Amino acid sequence: MKMSSRYVKIVEWSEEDQCYVGSCPGLFYCGCHGENEQEVFSGLCRIVEETIDLYRRAGRSLSSPTSGKDYANKMLNIV
Repeated sequence: MKMSSRYVKIVEWSEEDQCYVGSCPGLFYCGCHGENEQEVFSGLCRIVEETIDLYRRAGRSLSSPTSGKDYANKMLNIV
């Protein structure tokens, strides 16, 4: 498994910006944007990989992984 798989990636429509916005909570917010949802997700995945690589090269610690936390249901107060 790649390290980037351990971080939640979110692509959502922004009414304010009138485009899709991609973010990776825990690593960065508002990492990329565009008109095509799939292209934004692809770009977001690339940016997450690059961010992790930059942290490693700089000898910086990464934040705790965010995957597997079931955030979507917790935000909806379902769980």
